[in-house]
Amino acid sequence: MKELTVVRPTAGSREVLNPESSAPLSDDSDRIDFSALLSAVRRRMWLFSGIAVGVFLLALGITLLMTPVYTATTRVAINSQQMQVAPASVSGTANAPVLSSMPDISSAIDTEVTVIGSRTVAERVIQALHLDQDPEFSMADANARVGMLGKLKRAVRDVLARLNPSAQSAQPESAQDYTIDAVLANLTVARFNLTNSIDISYADTDPKKAALIANAFADAYVSYQVDAKFEASQQANRFLQQRIDQMLAQFLADSQRVQQYKIAHNLMSAGSTTLTEQEIANYNQSVAEAKAQAAADQANLQTARDQLAHGSNGEDVGEALESAVISSLRAQRATLSEHVADLQGRYGDKYPELAMARRQLADIDQQIQAEINRVVSNLEAKAEVSRQRLASIEGTLSSTRATLVQNNQAEAGLDQLQQAANSSQALYQSYLDRLKETSAQQGGELPDARVLSPAAIPTSPSQPIVMLNLALGLVLGVGLGFVGIFVSEWVDSGLATAEDVERKLGQRYLGGIPLLASVARKGTSRSPLTAVVAEPHSAFAESFRSLRASVGSALSSGPPVVVVVTSALPREGKTTAAIGLARTTALQGIPTVLLDCDIRRRGVNQILALRDQKPGLIEVLLGEAALSDAIVVDEDTGLSILALNRTKEPSEDIFGGQAMVSLLDRLRGMFGLVVIDGAPLLPVADGRIISQKADAVVLVARWRKTDVGAVRAALRLLPRDYVTLAGVALTRVDMRKQAKFGHGDPGFYYQQYRGYYA
Repeated sequence: MKELTVVRPTAGSREVLNPESSAPLSDDSDRIDFSALLSAVRRRMWLFSGIAVGVFLLALGITLLMTPVYTATTRVAINSQQMQVAPASVSGTANAPVLSSMPDISSAIDTEVTVIGSRTVAERVIQALHLDQDPEFSMADANARVGMLGKLKRAVRDVLARLNPSAQSAQPESAQDYTIDAVLANLTVARFNLTNSIDISYADTDPKKAALIANAFADAYVSYQVDAKFEASQQANRFLQQRIDQMLAQFLADSQRVQQYKIAHNLMSAGSTTLTEQEIANYNQSVAEAKAQAAADQANLQTARDQLAHGSNGEDVGEALESAVISSLRAQRATLSEHVADLQGRYGDKYPELAMARRQLADIDQQIQAEINRVVSNLEAKAEVSRQRLASIEGTLSSTRATLVQNNQAEAGLDQLQQAANSSQALYQSYLDRLKETSAQQGGELPDARVLSPAAIPTSPSQPIVMLNLALGLVLGVGLGFVGIFVSEWVDSGLATAEDVERKLGQRYLGGIPLLASVARKGTSRSPLTAVVAEPHSAFAESFRSLRASVGSALSSGPPVVVVVTSALPREGKTTAAIGLARTTALQGIPTVLLDCDIRRRGVNQILALRDQKPGLIEVLLGEAALSDAIVVDEDTGLSILALNRTKEPSEDIFGGQAMVSLLDRLRGMFGLVVIDGAPLLPVADGRIISQKADAVVLVARWRKTDVGAVRAALRLLPRDYVTLAGVALTRVDMRKQAKFGHGDPGFYYQQYRGYYA
């Protein structure tokens, strides 16, 4: 970035300063300058007021044009529900309904809010009230009512659809969907505070229709709950019936497997025990009896043998004593013995009947002995039979026990099959019981919601809220007003204060030349240059004296003699500033000459109304005329003027040659101040050339009009090693508005010292 060499009045040597630097004037740059903000509001008050009032009036107009909308609200109290289908043995709850009341949780209430605002409930409302035939919600009637704005929106959508291929494939909205969307657009469903109540609000231009639809949504929601419970019961019954059929088939299959397993493994039972176990129990009892019988028979046999071994004839054997035959024989023997004894005693031993009686007695004894022998033999046979019977029973018992071991091993698999069959039977029975419960409940469903307060016909509109709209319009207007101020300040690239010059350009502020109308007395009408002479003690004239003082103190080496007044762009007021500076200085008695070096504009001639006469400045530089013949003296101020009287521009560079240097040297010796009206810096090079030959350059910019970028561009074009820039002055400063640009600028205090001027 190009740097310029300038001379500060407080320094004894030149210093390099970047014109685009914005060095702060104090150490408070990090603080909010409320005075600057207030000043911005003051100077943009008309803009602020216009925006604020306009927005407020717009809000008022929109409010008055809005169609009144009425809102009706129905409040319902709800409990949420959970579906219970599984039997009590599975779910752990007995006699539970299919849809039970749910706990009081916010998520469940929010779910019910969504249900009320669903398209399903909306369809019920539309069918109940026949809203599809209402022109307000009918798609055909809506298309007929489409105005220019609607057609424009539709055209925009068509264009966007052509640009977006995916949007073209979307199906157009049906009439039913349009009606549902139109109904739901005005529906508001919200939970009432933290309770289990829900407010169903509907807005419509017709208050009766608003109340009717709000109540219809509540009724549709309640009926939807009843239908949902009924459908849930039916689904539960169908599900339970399917499960029961499955459980029954499973139970029968498990039972059949148990029976087949029993038959395959000979696990037939009678009562609570198997047949094998019963056989073993019977055999154990028979073995015990057989053992006892065998022991008794063996004991009887052994006793009889012992008696016979000790010389007994067998008569004392227990079995013999119990034998009826032996007893009968013994009775006969006893009778016969008495008869033998009677015969022997009566007739003697030789009596023939005695011998026969004795033979009969011997025969009876033989029969008794034979019977005793048979008894003993019978004991032996009986003992042997008992032993063999015991051995047979014990063998059968051993075989049966082996079969029982096999059966016990097979019963492990039988237990598993039996447990499976028992489980199937229990599950089948539980589902069967549950089916009976749900079948008994079906048809008696009650909703879990009730209407607390039906919607009444609203008497006052809910929209528009006049006071709220006006308040929002006022707030929005004030906000946009401040935004307008900010945008205006942001886009404002002009120079308004001394701080702007020093901060934005990095140059010394020489002063401001006011707009004559802003400082002139009421009723006066003068041209700016006439006012300098006619009112030498006015604020307008004083501004030129202040400019002269600032320029005079700009150089540490002393007041400059040759001063060039130039600008970045045309029509910045440089010619007026140059003439005013020269005339004011001349009125102070200082010999002053004014040179017009703006060949294209010849502003001095136009403003001072000088006649084109020869010779002039160009003739002097070309050597065609003497200096004394070309100078014109202003009769009012004594100012010497060297104007441009030649109508055509010279072809050579007359300001860059030695003739111009010689002329300025002569003028330095003749006058105390030489003021040059230079050409603008950006359009032509003459201004830059003449600036190199001056002692100081005054760059003027029009107050709040000249763009800062243009001034910076002009400063870059000045040769920094050959130009001494005294500073920047502002022209056409409106002193009435300047006071609104904040503290620190001299114009801020103008109202306090304006009475000082005559």
